[in-house]
Amino acid sequence: MGITVSSAEIRNADDIERVLSDFGQQGGGLIVTPSALTATRRDLIVSLAARFNLPAIYSFGFYAESGGLMSYGINQLEQARPAASYVDKILRGSNPGDLPVQLPLKYELVINFKTAAALGLTVPNSLQLLADQVIE
Repeated sequence: MGITVSSAEIRNADDIERVLSDFGQQGGGLIVTPSALTATRRDLIVSLAARFNLPAIYSFGFYAESGGLMSYGINQLEQARPAASYVDKILRGSNPGDLPVQLPLKYELVINFKTAAALGLTVPNSLQLLADQVIE
Protein backbone atom coordinates (compact mmCIF):
# COMPACT_ATOMS: atom_id res chain seq x y z
CA MET A 1 0.00 0.00 0.00
CA GLY A 2 3.03 2.28 0.14
CA ILE A 3 2.50 3.19 3.78
CA THR A 4 5.40 3.67 6.14
CA VAL A 5 4.62 3.17 9.81
CA SER A 6 6.76 4.73 12.49
CA SER A 7 6.34 5.07 16.21
CA ALA A 8 7.49 7.62 18.71
CA GLU A 9 7.80 7.44 22.44
CA ILE A 10 6.67 10.53 24.28
CA ARG A 11 7.31 11.35 27.91
CA ASN A 12 6.28 15.00 28.20
CA ALA A 13 4.74 17.97 26.36
CA ASP A 14 8.05 18.86 24.67
CA ASP A 15 8.24 15.37 23.17
CA ILE A 16 4.68 15.73 21.88
CA GLU A 17 5.48 18.99 20.11
CA ARG A 18 8.71 17.64 18.63
CA VAL A 19 7.15 14.39 17.39
CA LEU A 20 4.07 16.01 15.87
CA SER A 21 6.22 18.65 14.18
CA ASP A 22 8.36 15.88 12.67
CA PHE A 23 5.28 13.94 11.51
CA GLY A 24 3.83 17.15 10.07
CA GLN A 25 6.93 17.63 7.92
CA GLN A 26 6.54 14.07 6.63
CA GLY A 27 2.93 14.70 5.65
CA GLY A 28 1.53 11.69 7.44
CA GLY A 29 -1.21 10.99 9.94
CA LEU A 30 -1.45 9.89 13.55
CA ILE A 31 -2.82 7.05 15.57
CA VAL A 32 -2.80 8.32 19.15
CA THR A 33 -2.73 5.42 21.58
CA PRO A 34 -4.28 5.66 25.03
CA SER A 35 -2.12 6.62 27.98
CA ALA A 36 -2.31 8.95 30.96
CA LEU A 37 0.00 11.38 29.15
CA THR A 38 -2.00 11.52 25.91
CA ALA A 39 -5.27 11.90 27.86
CA THR A 40 -4.00 14.76 30.02
CA ARG A 41 -2.36 16.47 27.05
CA ARG A 42 -5.23 15.90 24.62
CA ASP A 43 -5.80 19.60 23.96
CA LEU A 44 -2.13 20.04 23.06
CA ILE A 45 -2.17 16.98 20.78
CA VAL A 46 -5.39 18.03 19.05
CA SER A 47 -4.19 21.61 18.51
CA LEU A 48 -0.79 20.49 17.18
CA ALA A 49 -2.42 17.97 14.84
CA ALA A 50 -4.54 20.84 13.47
CA ARG A 51 -1.55 23.18 13.20
CA PHE A 52 0.54 20.62 11.31
CA ASN A 53 -2.46 19.47 9.22
CA LEU A 54 -2.25 15.90 10.51
CA PRO A 55 -5.32 13.69 10.32
CA ALA A 56 -5.49 11.67 13.53
CA ILE A 57 -7.54 8.87 15.03
CA TYR A 58 -7.82 8.54 18.78
CA SER A 59 -8.96 5.83 21.15
CA PHE A 60 -11.78 7.66 22.97
CA GLY A 61 -14.64 9.92 21.89
CA PHE A 62 -13.59 12.82 24.09
CA TYR A 63 -10.69 13.46 21.68
CA ALA A 64 -13.09 14.02 18.77
CA GLU A 65 -15.30 16.11 21.04
CA SER A 66 -12.18 18.21 21.82
CA GLY A 67 -11.56 18.84 18.11
CA GLY A 68 -9.76 15.68 17.00
CA LEU A 69 -10.69 14.19 13.62
CA MET A 70 -12.08 10.85 14.76
CA SER A 71 -12.00 8.20 17.43
CA TYR A 72 -12.68 4.51 17.54
CA GLY A 73 -12.82 2.83 20.91
CA ILE A 74 -14.88 1.98 23.93
CA ASN A 75 -17.27 4.33 25.65
CA GLN A 76 -15.53 4.73 28.99
CA LEU A 77 -18.70 5.76 30.81
CA GLU A 78 -20.52 2.63 29.66
CA GLN A 79 -17.54 0.52 30.70
CA ALA A 80 -17.49 2.06 34.19
CA ARG A 81 -21.22 1.81 34.92
CA PRO A 82 -21.13 -1.83 36.11
CA ALA A 83 -18.45 -0.93 38.68
CA ALA A 84 -21.06 0.04 41.29
CA SER A 85 -22.67 -3.41 41.15
CA TYR A 86 -19.22 -4.99 41.59
CA VAL A 87 -18.54 -2.84 44.65
CA ASP A 88 -21.94 -3.83 46.03
CA LYS A 89 -21.22 -7.54 45.51
CA ILE A 90 -17.81 -7.26 47.17
CA LEU A 91 -19.23 -5.35 50.14
CA ARG A 92 -21.85 -8.10 50.51
CA GLY A 93 -19.12 -10.71 50.74
CA SER A 94 -18.33 -11.85 47.21
CA ASN A 95 -14.73 -12.74 46.52
CA PRO A 96 -13.41 -10.28 43.88
CA GLY A 97 -11.50 -13.16 42.25
CA ASP A 98 -14.78 -14.97 41.63
CA LEU A 99 -16.39 -12.08 39.73
CA PRO A 100 -16.13 -12.23 35.94
CA VAL A 101 -14.04 -9.73 34.03
CA GLN A 102 -16.27 -7.37 32.08
CA LEU A 103 -14.85 -6.74 28.63
CA PRO A 104 -16.28 -4.06 26.34
CA LEU A 105 -18.98 -5.32 24.01
CA LYS A 106 -19.30 -2.23 21.85
CA TYR A 107 -16.83 0.10 20.16
CA GLU A 108 -17.87 3.55 18.99
CA LEU A 109 -16.82 5.54 15.96
CA VAL A 110 -16.97 9.32 16.46
CA ILE A 111 -16.25 11.67 13.54
CA ASN A 112 -15.70 15.42 13.81
CA PHE A 113 -16.88 16.91 10.49
CA LYS A 114 -15.66 20.40 11.38
CA THR A 115 -12.12 19.06 11.79
CA ALA A 116 -12.40 17.01 8.60
CA ALA A 117 -13.37 20.15 6.67
CA ALA A 118 -10.50 22.13 8.23
CA LEU A 119 -8.09 19.39 7.08
CA GLY A 120 -9.61 19.44 3.60
CA LEU A 121 -10.94 15.89 3.95
CA THR A 122 -14.21 14.50 2.68
CA VAL A 123 -15.75 11.81 4.84
CA PRO A 124 -17.23 9.05 2.64
CA ASN A 125 -20.97 8.44 3.04
CA SER A 126 -20.28 4.82 3.96
CA LEU A 127 -18.19 5.95 6.93
CA GLN A 128 -20.80 8.51 7.94
CA LEU A 129 -23.41 5.76 8.10
CA LEU A 130 -21.19 3.67 10.38
CA ALA A 131 -20.52 6.49 12.85
CA ASP A 132 -22.09 6.23 16.28
CA GLN A 133 -21.68 9.98 16.76
CA VAL A 134 -21.07 12.84 14.32
CA ILE A 135 -19.83 16.22 15.48
CA GLU A 136 -20.66 19.06 13.09
